[in-house]
Amino acid sequence: MQRMEMQQEARLARAVERIRPSVRWEKPYIVPRDPGPVHIKLNQNENPLDLPESLKRRLIEDFFNVPFNRYPTEQPDRLQAAIGRHTGHDPAGILIGNGSNELTHTLGHGFIERGRQVVLPTPMFSLYSSVVRLFEGVIVPVPPRPDLRFDAPALLEAVRMHRPALTVLTTPNNPTGLSMPIEEIEPIVDAAAESGFVVVDEAYIEFTEEVSVSTLLDRYPHLILLRTLSKAFGLAGLRIGYLMAHPAIIQELLKARLPFMIDRLSESVALALLDDPVLLAERVTAMKTACQHIGRALAAMPGVQVVPSQANFVLFKTDRPGRAVMKQLAEDGILVRDMSGYPELQGYLRVSAGLPEENKAFLMALERSLHAPADLA
Repeated sequence: MQRMEMQQEARLARAVERIRPSVRWEKPYIVPRDPGPVHIKLNQNENPLDLPESLKRRLIEDFFNVPFNRYPTEQPDRLQAAIGRHTGHDPAGILIGNGSNELTHTLGHGFIERGRQVVLPTPMFSLYSSVVRLFEGVIVPVPPRPDLRFDAPALLEAVRMHRPALTVLTTPNNPTGLSMPIEEIEPIVDAAAESGFVVVDEAYIEFTEEVSVSTLLDRYPHLILLRTLSKAFGLAGLRIGYLMAHPAIIQELLKARLPFMIDRLSESVALALLDDPVLLAERVTAMKTACQHIGRALAAMPGVQVVPSQANFVLFKTDRPGRAVMKQLAEDGILVRDMSGYPELQGYLRVSAGLPEENKAFLMALERSLHAPADLA
């Protein structure tokens, strides 16, 4: 029996070794599980506002008329048209995916080959570096300025020196909440014109005062915008993201894109929200106000450093160890995010803007943690 088990283990080991090394060496993207009973979840930059019940009921009634036995369209044409109206961009230049995360893999299929260089400023959403490694590209990291903003002159120099296949910028940036002005982005896009593509991730564009780089799309055919309906629209549970680019670029990326990725329910909900700009504006205003309130309250606490945010979350650190503060908050049923996985953000925590009562509970619990005896925090 023992010999058979050893043979099975050997077979399994040989099978695992046949998986591409770039996959085996990578880590899965897994959000840490809740450490205990959590009553207030402020760790994933989610919209705290669910859809109105009346809208949900109408959508459910509509969904009864959907034939479950029929495929959806290969590409959701109605949703493409609606996003085109919402953004002012040609629907033929819009590619919709199962969340913007899925579309990052489409970008990998389209642009990253073994040994090709990809410029990534740091710190940045970790999925981008993971995708580069999976497609066996070479990451060219560009460290931030002391204030954690992206170093635009250093990024420009990296593009000129390395002529990368791809450069990725995020504005506002997750995990810092900081934005890049378009005046800093355009020279980088211009410098990349003869060597590769530039992707600008605008997942949090609704929360910033900066101008969207969508105004540059007509001028630069190698520029691609990535957006999501998970944040401002509050559809994180339904997974809708989209790319905006020149229609000719989208036609090529369609070849690397799996069909039937958007189900009929997700499309119906997205269409309903896009048809109600007043509801979207009200919710964005509420989240921006909540985020500003959290930022001001944190800045007023002794021993707390706050990074000014133009997203729906706030990055901060205290004089106490970040993980100890996070643990004590969890004991109060409040979940925030530890950012220490980024080398530049040791000791930092990130909190999403929640409902008013959730934000109040977080701030009160944080103050208790900061005033607790050192051996308890």
